Amino acid sequence: MTLLRLEGVTVRFGDRAVVDRVDLEVAEHETVCVLGPSGSGKSTLLRVVAGLQPVSGGRVLLGGADQAGVPVHRRGVGLMFQDHQLFPHRDVAGNVAFGLRMRGTSRQAYEAQVAQLLELVGLPGAQGRAVASLSGGEQQRVALARALAPSPRLLMLDEPLGQLDRGLRERLVVELQGLFTRLGTTVLAVTHDQGEAFALADRVVVMRDGRIAQTGTPLEVWSRPASEFVARFLGFENVVPATVSGGAADTPWGKVPVPDGTPDGERRLLIRPAGVVLGPDGGLTCEVVSRTFRGTHVALLLRPPAGPVLEAECELATAPAAGDRVAVAFAPSEVVVLPVADETV
Repeated sequence: MTLLRLEGVTVRFGDRAVVDRVDLEVAEHETVCVLGPSGSGKSTLLRVVAGLQPVSGGRVLLGGADQAGVPVHRRGVGLMFQDHQLFPHRDVAGNVAFGLRMRGTSRQAYEAQVAQLLELVGLPGAQGRAVASLSGGEQQRVALARALAPSPRLLMLDEPLGQLDRGLRERLVVELQGLFTRLGTTVLAVTHDQGEAFALADRVVVMRDGRIAQTGTPLEVWSRPASEFVARFLGFENVVPATVSGGAADTPWGKVPVPDGTPDGERRLLIRPAGVVLGPDGGLTCEVVSRTFRGTHVALLLRPPAGPVLEAECELATAPAAGDRVAVAFAPSEVVVLPVADETV
């Protein structure tokens, strides 16, 4: 069942559409992450749903009800921001209980609920601690507990882990995913970090210039970017013009096999680094420009005789040194055929 529906939502600042005719649905108990670079309109979209930003056109519906004219505090949504926005003069319990007290919940009832929420987010017994004494990760947990306290029908997260270091961010993403699954929470989050979005979301929405460029499961978006923009935003750089004919593509790197069923014609070709295979005899000869240890593999930059440099991956034990010459071939399973026009969809 659809909880949130956006129909042709547009926001204009002067002549510029920062959100441009966006249609989007979020089902109950679904976690949707809106992903995009700065200026893509993702945070403005979140503010529209919350009621913090008026629309220039279109409708926002929650539970089938048009939210035009409905103030923020009556929408039944929870908000959690990147900077947490905790009240420094209140202790942890005072922060978590704020929304409950505003709703007139009795002290006895909200004290029990605060204790349960702090247990849930991994801060048992922290009610009396001062906000200033908390680490960044602990403040994030308090902010989450405060957002969850009024039992919102939709929880919205704006770059929730953006200020945390990478290790803590990765741990908390796993915890958040498990927590939302247990609670059955419906979540709409925005982030510029694709790793965070792909780990947290049931569905990813990629935005560009106020429009949706692609939507799908994390696996669908990662496996099959819809455009060169999406591919490059996800960090893929091996993209070149190509002419497809008879199961192969003519590219600046020579002939590249393409997946079965690819139609002939002018295209753009993405080759994932894992699809640049080292060592076959008779392959394209390249010079190793650099190699970088990535933990699970070594990332290589290769300079071919023509065309842009190639990104490749290999195991540490077999990684060539900078300056070496290697032959490469291309695995069709790691080739993605993109449209020539970089259109949003």
